[in-house]
Amino acid sequence: MAEEQQAGGAAEPARDDAPAPRADQRERGGERGRDRERGRDRERGRDRERGRDRGRGGERGQGERGGDGERPGAEGGENGAGEDEAAEREQERERAAGRFKEHTRDPLAGEESEDGPTDLAAASRARRTSQLLFDTGRDWNTFDRSYIGSAHIGDIHLRMDARQPLTGVRGGPVPDEELRRLRRVHVEPEGYVRLRTALTARRLLVLGAAPGTGRTSTALSLLDEVTAQARDDADAADPPAARVRRVDPEGGVRQLADSLSGEGAEQAARGTGYLLKLELSRPGAVPPEAMDLDQLAAALAACGSYAVLVVTVGSAANALLAGRYGMLCPPADTQELLTTRLRERVEDHVAAVVDEVAGDAERRVAELLRQAEELAARDEVTEAVGLADLRPAEAELLASLLAGHLLEELSYEELLAGCRSLAARQAQEWFAGVDRALTAQAAGAGEQPTRPEAAALFHPVASRIALAVLGGATRSAVATAAHLLTWELSVQSDPDATPTRPLFCDDPESELALSRAELTDGHVEMTGTEFAARLIWYRGTALPGAVLSEVWDRHFPVRAPVVRWLRLLADDPRAQVWVRAAVAAGELCVRDFDHGYAELVRPLAEASTARRRVFAATLLDQAAGHASHRAVVRGLVGDWARNGTRELRWTAAMALGYGNAAASVGDTLDALARIGVRGEGEQMAVASFNVVRLLTRPDAAAVLRRMSDWTRHRNPAYQDLGLVTTVRLAGHEVADVLADDPDSGLGERGHWPLMLALAATRPELVAPIADLMWTALNTPRSKEVATDALETLLRSAVRQDSKGGAEGTKPGLAALLLALLSTEADRRRLDWLLRRMMNDPDDPLPDALARRLWRLATPRDGADQARRPERHEVEESHG
Repeated sequence: MAEEQQAGGAAEPARDDAPAPRADQRERGGERGRDRERGRDRERGRDRERGRDRGRGGERGQGERGGDGERPGAEGGENGAGEDEAAEREQERERAAGRFKEHTRDPLAGEESEDGPTDLAAASRARRTSQLLFDTGRDWNTFDRSYIGSAHIGDIHLRMDARQPLTGVRGGPVPDEELRRLRRVHVEPEGYVRLRTALTARRLLVLGAAPGTGRTSTALSLLDEVTAQARDDADAADPPAARVRRVDPEGGVRQLADSLSGEGAEQAARGTGYLLKLELSRPGAVPPEAMDLDQLAAALAACGSYAVLVVTVGSAANALLAGRYGMLCPPADTQELLTTRLRERVEDHVAAVVDEVAGDAERRVAELLRQAEELAARDEVTEAVGLADLRPAEAELLASLLAGHLLEELSYEELLAGCRSLAARQAQEWFAGVDRALTAQAAGAGEQPTRPEAAALFHPVASRIALAVLGGATRSAVATAAHLLTWELSVQSDPDATPTRPLFCDDPESELALSRAELTDGHVEMTGTEFAARLIWYRGTALPGAVLSEVWDRHFPVRAPVVRWLRLLADDPRAQVWVRAAVAAGELCVRDFDHGYAELVRPLAEASTARRRVFAATLLDQAAGHASHRAVVRGLVGDWARNGTRELRWTAAMALGYGNAAASVGDTLDALARIGVRGEGEQMAVASFNVVRLLTRPDAAAVLRRMSDWTRHRNPAYQDLGLVTTVRLAGHEVADVLADDPDSGLGERGHWPLMLALAATRPELVAPIADLMWTALNTPRSKEVATDALETLLRSAVRQDSKGGAEGTKPGLAALLLALLSTEADRRRLDWLLRRMMNDPDDPLPDALARRLWRLATPRDGADQARRPERHEVEESHG
C-alpha cells in the first residue's frame, strides 16, 4: 500500500525491533522464549558482520530501529569491532525508545504554540452539559419549518409569529368588557394583597417587572378593585365615568399630576384609576424624580383617585423601585395560569355548542379540562414548549392550542408546531428592532452621527446570545463573554466610534428577569477537581436554540460580529467556555453549513493552536449529530484524512475520535491509521489518542482487534501505532478521553485508568487488553514507557487504599494482572517493579500496600502450588 511505503519504508521491519510474541506464543514457556531471543541476538550479530546495510536499512522504519535489541551487547565479541557494535546497538535502542516516548506525549499540549494542555476531563463535562441544551429530540435543520404563523380555532384567531405592532393603546378609558374578562381570568401573583394594600394607602404605586410577565394585567386588576371600592363608598349622585383609564406615556408623570390639580380638576370623577407605562429605555428618557411622584400622589389623594406606574426592571428604574412608592411584581404561577386559561376556553366552547342542563355542562367542562391537562403534561408537548415558566400571553396561546386539538380543530403536529412557536416568539420580541433608535437618531441629526449609547443598547441582546451559547457556565464567564460580544456588535454598528458603556449601572437581578434566566448552585471542573460555583441557565430548554436561530437566520448582519466573537471564545483556556462555544457553533453551522464552513470550520481547522483545532473538531461532531449534515461532515473529514494539510489531518483525527465522522468503526480506524503512520508517524500521538477515545464506545472489542492487527503488521509504523495506543490506554483516565456515552458504564469511574475501567466493566475485554499490554511490556522500544504505565495502574489502587480502604480500581487491576502475568518472567517483572516503587525516593510504596498488590496478581484459592513459593518469597522480600 502507498501509505505503508510512505510511513514505514520497506515492507519487512528490522527483526530485533519487532513486537514481542503474542499470548499464544508466550504460553509455550518463558525459558523457551528467552532462548529464542538469545538465538536471534546471535543471528543479528552475524548478519551485521556480513553487511551493516542490511542491519540498519536505508529507511527510518528499519534503520533507526535496527539496533533496538533487548540484550544489547550480549554478543560483545573479543575485539574492538564487537565493542563498537554493542555501543552502536545501545545507541540505536535508546533512539528508538526516545522516538516511541515522543509518540506517547500529550497531543493537546499545544505543540509549537504557547497554549497549555487542554483540560480533557473538564471539556468532557462541559460538552455533555452543553449538548443537553440543544438535544430537543428533533433535527434542528427542520425546526423553523415546523413553525406556523397563525391559526383559526373556532372563532378565535391566533397569531404565532410575534411580529406584533410596537405601539399599542396610548391613552383612553379601559372598556368594561376588558375589565370583566380580566376579573374572570386574572391570576393573582404572590404578594398581590400586599400590592393592593400599598396602593390603597398611598394612592400611587410604581410597579416593576419584566415585560410579558403580567405586570399590566396585575396593574389593571389592582385599579379595578380599588376603584370599585371607592365608587361604592362615594355618593350615588356622582356622574358615572370610566373607572380605569390608560394615560399616554408621552406626557409623563408631571402632565398627569397637572391634569388632576389644574382648573379642570373638579370635573375629574372621584375613584378613577390611572395606568401609566413609563418607557425609561428610550434614548433621552429621564425617570421622574421623587418630588414629581409626591406631587402626583397628593393630586390623586385630593380627587380620591389612584394610579399605577408600570416600569421595566433595570438600572434606569432602580431609583423608582427603591423609593416609597416602588414595589416589584412577581410573575403568576405557571400551572395556575394555564389551568385558568384552559377553563376559560373550555367553558366558552361548552356554552357555545352544548345544549345541556347545568350539571351535564359542568361535567363536560371538567372532563375536557382533565384531558387538556393530561395533554399538556405529555413529554412531547412539554419538550416542544421548552419553557419552565409561562407568561400570561404564552399560557393563553398554549391553552388555545390544547383546546383546539381536543376539539379536533388542530392536528397533533400543528399542536406541537404551535408549542415550539412560543420560544421563537420570545426570541423575536427580544431582537426585533434593537438598533432602531440608533438609526432614527442618526437619520434625524443634521451633523455627524454619534452613537454614545450603542454599547448600552446592545448589551442586553449580547447577554442573551452569550447565555444561549454558554448556558450552564459560571455567571462570570457568561458576563465576560457578553461584554466581548457587546464590543463586537457596537464596532460592527459604527466602526468609527469607540464603544463606551457605564461601569456601575448593571443590575444582575433585573438582567435575570429580563432574560428569563436563573442562577443555580453547581460545580465546575478544573484539572480533575470540582469546585462550587454559581451557574446561569435559561429558564427553558427551547430558549437557547430559539435565540441562536433568531440571530443566525433573521439578522444576517449580526453573523460577522458573532463569528469573530466565537473565534475569541475558541481561544479561551477554560473548558466551560470554549467547549460550549464549539457545540453552539456546530448548531449554527447546521443552519447554514456553507457559511459556517467558510467562516468557522476551515479557518479554525487550519489554525496553528491545538485548542482551535479541537474547537473545529467538536463543531464538526455536533453538526454530524444531525442526520441532515452527517454525510457532508463524513466526506469532509475523510478528505482531510487522505489529502489534507498537516493541520487538517490533525483536526480530522480529533473529529474521528468522537465516533460520528465515519460510517463505521472500521472506516474510523482506517482513517486514523492513515493519519498516524503518515510522514514517519509525525501525528501518531493524536491518532493513537483518538483510537483510545473509541474504546469507550460499545464496539471496543473491534478496536482492540484492530490494535492487535497493527502490532502484527509488517510495517513498523503500524506496529508503533498499536503499541503507542496500548500504552496510552493504560495511561489515560476515563474522563481524559471524553467518554460521554451514558450507557457505557464508565461514567462513575471518571478518575479510573481507562484500561482498568474496561477490565472491571467488560470482562470479555480483559484477555485482549492483557495480550496487548504484555506485548508492549516485552517489546524493547516500548518496554520503558509500558512499565511506567503499569506502575501508574498499580498506584491507582494504592491511592484508593490511602483514602480509607475503598475497593476502588482493585477489581479491574486484579482481573488485568491475573491475565497479564502468565509466566515466571512476568511475575519477576512485577516483583522488580514493586521493589522499584518501594524504593522510590519521592513516593515510596509502603510494604503493606506492596503485599496487597502482589496478592492481586496471584491465585487466591491456593490451587496453583507452583506459584506459592514464589509468592511467599516476594512477600518476604517486601518485608
